[in-house]
Amino acid sequence: MGRMNFRAAVFAVLLSPVIVFGQGPEREAGSVSGNLQMLWQSYSEDALIGAIVPPEKSGFNAFGNLIYQQGGFSAGMRYESYLNAVLGFPGRFKGSGIGYRYARYADPSGKIDFTLGNFYEQFGSGMILRSYEERALGIDNALDGVRLIIRPIEGIEMKALYGRQRLDFDSRLINGPGIVRAVDGTIDMNGLFANRGGYDWKTKISLGASFVSKFQEGGTISKDSLILLLPENIGAWSYRLDLQRSGWSAGLEYSGKVNDPNADNGYTYRNGEALLFNLGYTRRGLGFSFNAKTVDNMSFRSDRNVLLFDLPINYIPAITQQHTYNLAATLYPYATVISGESSASAELFYNIPKGSLIGGKYGTTVSMNFAAANGLDTTQLSGEDELVYGYERNSWGFGPSKFVRDFNVQISRKVSKKFKWKYTYYNLEFNTLATPVTTTFKGIVYADIHVLETQIRTRKRQSLRTEFQALFTEQDKGDWATVLAEYTWSPHWFLSVVDQYNFGNSNSNSRVHYLFGAVGRIDGPHRLSIGYGKRREGIFCIGGVCRAVPASNGFEVNFTSSF
Repeated sequence: MGRMNFRAAVFAVLLSPVIVFGQGPEREAGSVSGNLQMLWQSYSEDALIGAIVPPEKSGFNAFGNLIYQQGGFSAGMRYESYLNAVLGFPGRFKGSGIGYRYARYADPSGKIDFTLGNFYEQFGSGMILRSYEERALGIDNALDGVRLIIRPIEGIEMKALYGRQRLDFDSRLINGPGIVRAVDGTIDMNGLFANRGGYDWKTKISLGASFVSKFQEGGTISKDSLILLLPENIGAWSYRLDLQRSGWSAGLEYSGKVNDPNADNGYTYRNGEALLFNLGYTRRGLGFSFNAKTVDNMSFRSDRNVLLFDLPINYIPAITQQHTYNLAATLYPYATVISGESSASAELFYNIPKGSLIGGKYGTTVSMNFAAANGLDTTQLSGEDELVYGYERNSWGFGPSKFVRDFNVQISRKVSKKFKWKYTYYNLEFNTLATPVTTTFKGIVYADIHVLETQIRTRKRQSLRTEFQALFTEQDKGDWATVLAEYTWSPHWFLSVVDQYNFGNSNSNSRVHYLFGAVGRIDGPHRLSIGYGKRREGIFCIGGVCRAVPASNGFEVNFTSSF
């Protein structure tokens, strides 16, 4: 189908419900909704921070979603534009066109849900299938095909899907070569047995199982004197159990995958395995959680030859806490090591009652978190076994190689109706060999980070928020500081200034102030901000997934709107 014919077909799908469902006075009226985002950046050369200027001297990303809904029918599309893409975004994303389109019918009874076109889906924690979008990272592995969801009786849900994954964009959607096939089933035991036999279970139990396979044309690979066949069909499966009772929650998920030689694992033929466990408890003012995970050779892509963010079928959830403060989030952020890791984390929070000596008039909240990740406990094989299988895992436990240790404690307190503060301390041990976030140091970075955040209501509907951050380390680039001030005239105006400064760098020429300021206005669902300044080269992370961003110096205009 030609490009113009395809676009005409999409608009026909969008308009068809107006014609079909709009007939007759008793039909439910349709509705249109959507959103828009535009980002423009200009670039100036700055040799001191390594900022370069692309030939077009600016970057532009934009997208808009348009959704029509009438009763159980909905259809939508996303128009995208990269002219050219801003630096740090996948450079092969270029041009303007439709990058996402779908038609969906969900029966009002809830028993049938059918989608044609693009869709996102996740089974369990995502360890064998997660199709999602994270626009700020340039990640979009939307499936393009057919999805069917059936709920035959209360408490049972079954899903089946077929499709290819989004890989690229060049004035149109470009899918990868592999085909993804998947089924999933979930049983809510409480819903299943509700009104059957008079059971009144206090414990909520959910069971689930999934199977995902991908097809890609095969071939051979040469390893020394060996000629090995590449499998065309790769299967992965998972089983999961979730429990809830009286503030307690627990979950267990096991995943497996048959041999899948690919670029991530050096084209070895080991099977893959993963085990994820979580336990939590919450009640008023108190809560804790514990998570543990071991992942071994679970890279799963619909094209065996790609790397980084391209065509991942699955997602390995992060165990470490995802930090939001500038220094902790951008200098040494940890994401899952895709080749394999064993990790665990624990978190505790407590609300000290208000009116107490320690809690103060409005109460005080204290939280602590500790996370650790190591390499796998393995034995390297030898000879042909090493070429084919690589290694043998000895246990589900920690191996000798340390990836990260992350301990943090946070205390937040409201002092009066006009003033509140929050203090956070981080202690990090970060292996830059396992997660290469810097090019100046290879080994373990030991760092302490202190953050003090304050918020003061200066006048009616006006407030000043500040952050004072400091990172101290004897490794890598040395000590850093960040100062942020944000003034808000609610509900419309805001002004912010942030300065990141590498004051402890052993090279005095590298002690640069990365100063950036922005002003903006908010009108209901519409937000416009204009900024100017320097951005440091580094790592940008969301949800345990990270990408490298280049240094830049210039203007930035960001506009978002929804309707």
